[in-house]
Amino acid sequence: MAESRSNLRENKQDEAQGQGERLDPGIADPAPLGLAAFALTTFVLSSLNAGLLPESILQVFVPLAFFYGGFAQLLAGMWEFRNKNTFGATAFSSYGAFWIGLAFFVFFEQRLGITEQTLGTALGITLLAWTIFTLIMWVGSFGTNPALIVVFTLLLATFALLTIGEFFGGPFATLGGYVGLVTAFAAWYTCAAGVINSTFGRTILPTGG
Repeated sequence: MAESRSNLRENKQDEAQGQGERLDPGIADPAPLGLAAFALTTFVLSSLNAGLLPESILQVFVPLAFFYGGFAQLLAGMWEFRNKNTFGATAFSSYGAFWIGLAFFVFFEQRLGITEQTLGTALGITLLAWTIFTLIMWVGSFGTNPALIVVFTLLLATFALLTIGEFFGGPFATLGGYVGLVTAFAAWYTCAAGVINSTFGRTILPTGG
């Protein structure tokens, strides 16, 4: 009798575990969301950096950076942790936080005590730090696919040019804006490949991976 009850408990546990496995759904690939958020925000800011848009619309960029480039990309990074994708989790979480921090900086610039005399140095050292981080991610991208390698190569060039522009002036910041626009389109392409290929169940837009 005791043996029967023991077997019954074991069967119920096995059944519960089986149901748990069936009820534990996988999640969709968060990379296209992260890439889309990154691409759109990069496109808008790079248009400003390239001088294609007036600086007067900079405040329009702030909520976009907070919520789409920032929080949406940060969420993609958290889901990449769930997918056990170290590269994607690190990239999306970090660059999502970058956009949130940049939006905070722009919105609270005066309250932070940033003056015109210190603005260049403050942005320069910040961009330099992100250039170093992007260099690390660029090396890591060679373990992914050619499309992402292109994105991170362009992004590294963008950060490097913007950093030089903040420290030394000249045309570097403007050039960084144009390279940033190319970066945005490369990220949009990689995003589109993820969405379209997954939706149709076959490769329509190749990423080389």
